[in-house]
Amino acid sequence: MRRFSQRNSLVTLSDINITPLLDLAFVLLIIFVITTPLLEQSIDIRLPEGGRAPTQVPRENIRTVEIDRAGRYILDRQTVSIDQLEQFLIKAYQTNRNLVVSIRADQDTMAKHLYPVIDRCTRNGIRSFSLRTEPPRR
Repeated sequence: MRRFSQRNSLVTLSDINITPLLDLAFVLLIIFVITTPLLEQSIDIRLPEGGRAPTQVPRENIRTVEIDRAGRYILDRQTVSIDQLEQFLIKAYQTNRNLVVSIRADQDTMAKHLYPVIDRCTRNGIRSFSLRTEPPRR
């Protein structure tokens, strides 16, 4: 916006209009608020009820394995076989001895597809697990 002083028509006063900047900031805030929960849950899984709030573990120590109803293993948003999953977890454990395997398994296929993951981890020395559940209903 350009304004002229009354004394001299050649002198301009500069104003900064921050309304468009605020609009942009609010739009970005809304986008981040909407997309953040979508990044946390990549596939549709119904977790079983139970458990208590997890203890805080540094994010770099956690590897999340997801198991859907069909028995597919998903690691880092990619479907992998049980052998590929085992190899990846072995490599991750060799570089980080504080590795915690966080398992999100659908409640309907828990035993059939969960036990092979735990078995392969324990055979290779990985003993820290976190089995994800839904908080209990009150």
